[in-house]
Amino acid sequence: MYDIVIRNGTVIDGSGAPGKVSDVAVLNGRIAAVGTGLGPAHREVDAQGLLVTPGWVDIHTHYDGQVSWDPLLTPSSWNGVTTVVMGNCGVGFAPVVPGKEDYLIQLMEGVEDIPGAALSEGIEWKWETFPQYLDAIDEIPHAIDFAAQVPHGAVRTYVMGERGARNEMASPEDVEAMARIVKEGLQAGALGFSTTRTILHRAGDGELAPGTTADREEVIGIGRAMGEVGHGVFEVASDLTPEDEELKWMSQIGQETGLPVTFACLQNATDPLQWKRLLKAVDEDRARGGTLTPQVAQRPAGVLFSLESSGHPFILHEAYQAVAGLSPQARVEALRDPQLRRAIIDNPPDLGDLPEVFTSSLTNWGNMFPLGEPIDYEPCASKSLLAQAQALGCSPAELAFDTLMAADGKGIIYMPLLGYADGDFEALREMMLHPHAVFGLSDGGAHCGLICDASMPSYLLTHWARDRTRGEKLPLETLIHQQTQRTASFYGMHDRGLIAPGMKADLNVIDFDALNIHPPEMAYDLPANARRLIQKVDGYKLTLCSGQVIFEDGVETGARPGRLVRGPQAAPTV
Repeated sequence: MYDIVIRNGTVIDGSGAPGKVSDVAVLNGRIAAVGTGLGPAHREVDAQGLLVTPGWVDIHTHYDGQVSWDPLLTPSSWNGVTTVVMGNCGVGFAPVVPGKEDYLIQLMEGVEDIPGAALSEGIEWKWETFPQYLDAIDEIPHAIDFAAQVPHGAVRTYVMGERGARNEMASPEDVEAMARIVKEGLQAGALGFSTTRTILHRAGDGELAPGTTADREEVIGIGRAMGEVGHGVFEVASDLTPEDEELKWMSQIGQETGLPVTFACLQNATDPLQWKRLLKAVDEDRARGGTLTPQVAQRPAGVLFSLESSGHPFILHEAYQAVAGLSPQARVEALRDPQLRRAIIDNPPDLGDLPEVFTSSLTNWGNMFPLGEPIDYEPCASKSLLAQAQALGCSPAELAFDTLMAADGKGIIYMPLLGYADGDFEALREMMLHPHAVFGLSDGGAHCGLICDASMPSYLLTHWARDRTRGEKLPLETLIHQQTQRTASFYGMHDRGLIAPGMKADLNVIDFDALNIHPPEMAYDLPANARRLIQKVDGYKLTLCSGQVIFEDGVETGARPGRLVRGPQAAPTV
């Protein structure tokens, strides 16, 4: 007798093949059979009219600290994610010199906007080395599986101390020591190594993240050590400046080692056609036997301005600063005063000494949109604050203020950044369809005060497969393949992401028609009552990890089958 049989659902198996009505039987954490007329089970699930898919595999999540205290790893698990990969962008919490934990906390807080107070209170430091970190987090029961990468920033500061934190050049001995640590991490079960090379990634003290300016000898030395182990993804977050040089060393690592090298491929407003050059470079590298892989987003990195977020158009106005320290409820009450409203709107601050990239974003009314409900992440220009204010005969600042004050002061302004230079998703669509692309960049556990993109796996279904009106949709089977078998196999996890006998029973049962992503909201549920943006979703009838139901109709069951994924996972032999 099977443990569970899910009957009569439309099975989209993750391979990219068309869906078909079938049954799926689960036994001892594995898929036992797929077909019709399957035998009895302890639990029978009628999935008629519903989708049955593999659990989503999200490869860019930053749960390195949250894995210490949150058994559910939300918001990702709310969205049907059953495996997450963390340790992205070169930041993480191991290895660490005892007594230097606060440095890694402020590094993560600065780079990924995860509250330092939450990290300080929530992490119980039981490790020094990376293998010890894996052992420590593996002991904690979780609902879903998780995998880690070795972060360059932690490795560099562990080996070089202050020199590493200040991005001084590494000596050959430093590189050898770093390579040895990365090698040990991979041998202990890490699925990759990550580094950052963007000036946007800065520690809490304002300094560039360690490794940002590392020379070719350092990154290639680490890459070669990975090649000696024989597995692992080399992940890069880079400004790609200078473009040719960055691509050359990444290509060299892939061609020398045969290991995947992935970089964030995004549309930059200052160079809106760069992504086309990057995809061409990938094609050329692949033709030479390389492994360059563009990691692409499924919606723009969208800043969410609200009165509770880390920033909004009035955050630096002197009149607003007078009430900024009040509790959220008291602040909203104060802002209802018409005189205070006028004082804020009519007296903008002098932004002279602040970086233009920051100040321009606070008044870029033509690229700001009321988020509203239902959520529209692909709005047309006529919905911008600028266009709507012109139609209403008021200033964009007035409309922005009133938007933030809507819904009892919980209104949200959406400002799409990377990926929206053309005012639509056509560039994203072309990147998503590239034959070598891999889906990522959801940042599920990061950017707590300004961004909330953990729902991107759900958004593939709601927007790209069902609701899109401003361009072509994408095939449901293709989207599911890209978020399951493709992401899983890219990181060497060949035991999941496909509904087939012997595969790990990580599954979603989804009411496709009812699938609905709610507007983001600010929650104060991190350790130390720290804040984070969350986003809930309806339509997931069941989510299973290792054959156990972990969510049913959006309610967690208390099951904790999730484990650390240690190293590559072989496909089952049936």
